[in-house]
Amino acid sequence: MLEKLNRWRQPPGRSSRRASRLVWWLAPGLLVKRWLFLSAAGVLMVGIGIMIWLRLTPVFYTGQVIGAALRLFTTYVPNYVSGPLGILLGLALILWGQSRTVGVITDVLIPGQEEELLDALLTQRRLSRGPKIVVVGGGTGLSNLLRGLKHYSSNITAIVTVADDGGSSGRLRREIGVLPPGDIRNCLSALADEEKLLTELFKYRFEAGSGLVGHSFGNLFLTAMSEITGDLEQAIAASSKVLAVRGQVIPSTLSDVQLWAELDNGRRIVGESKIAEARRRIVHIGCLPPNPPALPKAIRAIEDADYIIIGPGSLYTSIVPNLLVPELVKAIAAQRVPRIYVCNIMTEPGETEGFSVSDHIRALDSACGQYLFDAVLVQKTPPAEAIVRHYAQEGVGPVILDRQAVIESGRRIIAANIMEERSDLTVRHHPDHLARVLLRWYSRTQRVWP
Repeated sequence: MLEKLNRWRQPPGRSSRRASRLVWWLAPGLLVKRWLFLSAAGVLMVGIGIMIWLRLTPVFYTGQVIGAALRLFTTYVPNYVSGPLGILLGLALILWGQSRTVGVITDVLIPGQEEELLDALLTQRRLSRGPKIVVVGGGTGLSNLLRGLKHYSSNITAIVTVADDGGSSGRLRREIGVLPPGDIRNCLSALADEEKLLTELFKYRFEAGSGLVGHSFGNLFLTAMSEITGDLEQAIAASSKVLAVRGQVIPSTLSDVQLWAELDNGRRIVGESKIAEARRRIVHIGCLPPNPPALPKAIRAIEDADYIIIGPGSLYTSIVPNLLVPELVKAIAAQRVPRIYVCNIMTEPGETEGFSVSDHIRALDSACGQYLFDAVLVQKTPPAEAIVRHYAQEGVGPVILDRQAVIESGRRIIAANIMEERSDLTVRHHPDHLARVLLRWYSRTQRVWP
């Protein structure tokens, strides 16, 4: 019995694999069968056209000979056997010819990748039928989420903040006058097909060279594309084509905005990078210039969305900056689709020390003055004790779920294990787990998967 199971588990032979691959070319939704039948119809039409052109004279005698041969054949092989046999033989020849044609083209364009081409077609058709998802945020939290979502849909729009003024992005913003490309770079690499290699390339920071030290390759790439195409929006669109990005990345505004925050000690700070450094509780937050205009493409994406996700990411420096664009807030508030906020797992130094889940919700409601989401997704189980102690050294810890206060805010609570514990004693949202939970909640809310 065990030997039979082992034989059953063994991978099929080369011939059986090839046969199964041929059958997969006829899978529903691949848009291949219709072109096969169209090719066959074309061959038949050519034959009819030749008959008409030749006035059927030679065709008549040819038909008589073929008819006599067929009658003789069916005398020995019944028509209920020979007929289906002929049909199957003809379909096999058509399929073989078409597959060989595709194989020849594939060998020229991507040698030795015929099987991968079929897989890519199947994946592309599946992802193209996925829901239209709009994700609003920034930072590593957003790019982590996108890495998971891209396996469920290619109809993803990431709306990203452009308020960053620190690090390489801040230097490029001050020295060249471009909008900060850092968060956009992370989202593009997360949505790219060759994500691992591209992420490493875009994250690469120069360690030598006058003026290059500290800059990441991805930031320089997007800056150069902005100079070539004329603005950041066109640069992102052109980069997305080059990088084979699934979905699209859109800045929340093309205005050169700066964040400001009023602290609990009455002090006012200007600059996104300086807000976290202040290590004080934020009372009010805004941007200069106030009420920046949104990109029309971002508004259209929200209006067409089937699902809207806010977060995860730094509350005041990644998520709130997008909600300071009034047109975006108005568009999200007007949508009657599932809308959910992904709460952070841990509080952040200089931004949310001591914050509970309801504190995060109140901060978002206060920043935009609108009811933007119907549910909040929170981590179900706390991190390991060693991780909690590690974070406690910076004065932060897990975001506590104060269930009653969240319910009173009118939000539904979705608790799930979406955390990834890393060897460096840090935690992040697990891309696959997070995306799976979000899509499961969406499907339950919609009841019918699009």
